[in-house]
Amino acid sequence: MGLLYFIVLYEGSISVLVATLVLPVLQIYGTSMTPTLSDGDIVVSVSGSEFEAQDIIAFYYNNKILVKRVIATAGQWVDIDEEGNVSVNGTPLDEPYVFEKALGECDIDLPYQVPEGRVFVMGDHRSVSVDSRSTSVGCVAQEQIVGKLVFCVWPFTNFGQIK
Repeated sequence: MGLLYFIVLYEGSISVLVATLVLPVLQIYGTSMTPTLSDGDIVVSVSGSEFEAQDIIAFYYNNKILVKRVIATAGQWVDIDEEGNVSVNGTPLDEPYVFEKALGECDIDLPYQVPEGRVFVMGDHRSVSVDSRSTSVGCVAQEQIVGKLVFCVWPFTNFGQIK
């Protein structure tokens, strides 16, 4: 009985460690990623992966975890017009996932070059999202990133890969 207890405890500890460090499970709060993700959705992220434009990431900000979409990476130039149309390096983005285009809370000078070691992020519901367009959030440093969101597990109607 003692050996079986030890094995179960050991396997449980390893599972918790892997889930916490490699595959963090997160709950979505708020509407800044609507319609892609909704308030209350539960998602799985992958730590330590490379990030590129269009990926959805979770990151630490003021003792909270925020979820936003990567728009541009280090060295790229971001520009946003008054109607909320986004261009990266002069090329307009095709953003079918955006709920409502808007310039939003933007107090940065545009066009804006993403600093080294950082990514420029925006929420899919642009009129309510506070993101890299605001100096209060700014570009996200690699050290702040929890992981890339890859899978929605709740609600079951949204079960599947996150795009």
